[in-house]
Amino acid sequence: MASGEEQQIEAVEDVDEETPNYKAPAKKAMEDMLNIDKDDEALEKWKKDLVGPSTDCAFPDDPHQVIVTRMTLVPVEDGHDGLTLDLTGDLSQLKKNVLVLKEGCHYRIRIDFYVQREIVTGLRYVQKSHRKGITVDTTKLMVGSYGPKPELQSYTSPVEEAPSGMIARAKYTVKSVFTDDDKHEHLKWEWCVEIKKDWK
Repeated sequence: MASGEEQQIEAVEDVDEETPNYKAPAKKAMEDMLNIDKDDEALEKWKKDLVGPSTDCAFPDDPHQVIVTRMTLVPVEDGHDGLTLDLTGDLSQLKKNVLVLKEGCHYRIRIDFYVQREIVTGLRYVQKSHRKGITVDTTKLMVGSYGPKPELQSYTSPVEEAPSGMIARAKYTVKSVFTDDDKHEHLKWEWCVEIKKDWK
């Protein structure tokens, strides 16, 4: 959550805005993607890396293509363990556990998830931070394309910087969504973070 100029709050539906100059590829079944350009060794290696040796589902009874399990704010410094949100339970309870973030600290956002059955293209994470009903910051992260694997997969963002200063020290409500090129909302959740002088 980088510091930003305050502006009027947007509708929740507006959280998944288009990425400028990005055009989503045409939707193809995974089998079709794996069968094209088989004589291209580099492309074949990329496809094998994307899909892996097995396309078995970690949760075969779960119909969701992408299952997001947790999000962690991982500090780059200070030797802090990080702040984790468990996204597998009752999401309505997340706001009750306010995460404390040290002002001015540098951190990365890590999102852990499973992909099942088909390749998913253009995964992205978008969050909007609100203070007293006003949107103060928007973060958009292009996560990428991932193939189905029974193992947990993860994305780690570039370094973010928490806001600092007396005005920035406050409690924020954050609205997050994990979506893709086809505008499937794989998960949407709200959580709270408080900027303080120190971690506690």
